[in-house]
Amino acid sequence: TICKLALEHGARFHGHRHRSNFGKAEALSTGFSHATGDFIVTIDADLQDDPSEIPVLLERLEEGYDLVSGWKQRRKDPLSKTVPSRFFNFAARVISGIGLHDFNCGLKAYRREALADLNLYGELHRFIPILVHAEGFRVAEIPVRHFPRQHGRSKYGWKRLFKGFLDLITVLLLTRYLKRPGHFFGGIGLAIGSVGFAILGYFSVMKLLFNYGIGPRPLFFLGLLAVLFGAQMISTGIIGEFLLRLRGPDSKRVTHEVESTRSHLADRN
Repeated sequence: TICKLALEHGARFHGHRHRSNFGKAEALSTGFSHATGDFIVTIDADLQDDPSEIPVLLERLEEGYDLVSGWKQRRKDPLSKTVPSRFFNFAARVISGIGLHDFNCGLKAYRREALADLNLYGELHRFIPILVHAEGFRVAEIPVRHFPRQHGRSKYGWKRLFKGFLDLITVLLLTRYLKRPGHFFGGIGLAIGSVGFAILGYFSVMKLLFNYGIGPRPLFFLGLLAVLFGAQMISTGIIGEFLLRLRGPDSKRVTHEVESTRSHLADRN
């Protein structure tokens, strides 16, 4: 198919094919790296998305957005796919704070600069809006038409939903806590450790005031485990902060590009 399109359209069409199926994230990375236009549009090959929606996406880019994602508002998919997708999108909205309804829609339009530092691997292609938004780019969404699948077979379902939540935690770490790991691990450690201290405090009060026998009670051991686990998480956060600050000269490098710079010199009398 790629060779046929190349022969029909000549220099206007360029196809790239991997030696093996390395996944959608690798495919998108290859496409992004070879694209030369100011605007980039992605669309899945299963013919469920309508190419006639592309001009509308580009119009939204012209309004000042850097990424415009499609929203399959009326999906033509079975419940085994739509229900897990709704759970996934709800969790992604809550965790990321981005009000998109459909993070994983294949129909998207981008400005080239929004993809310059995007590093996709594994299943991170489902979180492109979150990764782009974390770099300060503007993200929008528009409803698009959706058709029943004509080619291929969907692999999305409940099994991939659980993997998606793990990937969502990874994205959360990369976008919010990469520069402050102590806040993430320390926050979890304080929460769980506080529960443990409350349990142990309860047993201490009962023992001292009422001579309450602790003995081999499961709740007592749960309190001990919570305190130990909390201490480990806090220690992990502290170690992460030390490593972040001991990287040497790279620790002071600028990681986010400047959109624009303005200078003003006061008049000298």
